[in-house]
Amino acid sequence: VRRFVSRSDKALGIRSPVFSNCTLRWLTRGSSMPNPMTVKGAEDLREEVAHRKGTLRQEISEAIAEARAHGDLKENAEYHAAREQQSFNEGRIQEIESRLADARIIDISKIAPTGKVIFGTTVTLIACDTQETIRYHIVGEDEADLKQNKISVLSPIARALIGKMEDDVVNVVTPGGEREFE
Repeated sequence: VRRFVSRSDKALGIRSPVFSNCTLRWLTRGSSMPNPMTVKGAEDLREEVAHRKGTLRQEISEAIAEARAHGDLKENAEYHAAREQQSFNEGRIQEIESRLADARIIDISKIAPTGKVIFGTTVTLIACDTQETIRYHIVGEDEADLKQNKISVLSPIARALIGKMEDDVVNVVTPGGEREFE
């Protein structure tokens, strides 16, 4: 991995590109950015942490104890699988707690409707070329689920919609090409 960072970038703490396997990723130096999240999304993550810390952690501990009872740990596949599961669980707990700590929880019900597209709103789009109607709910990155028509605030469609007024025509650059929505 090669890093191309100038001295002035380092001094200012500016994000620097990292080139690896022909992909461009950005590393943020310093503090993490606030993660917008709906009240429901924050509640779901808190429930997941509680489940992982409570019942799941206990089940994994019991599986490790049972695997230990089988004897030789060097060749005990059950033991290694249980330890791997424990490691994954603890990592996920840390990840969720970090996201919750950085979360900016937004209660959309307390914001007066203005006709402007903002985080947390549900929008109905009409594709200008096919007249297809699509309904999306703009949510935080952790809550996004396309099957439930929840899109991340960081998605190309949401970024194009944020700040627009009702009945505006919006051009969205997607991986499939540029599309126009009303």
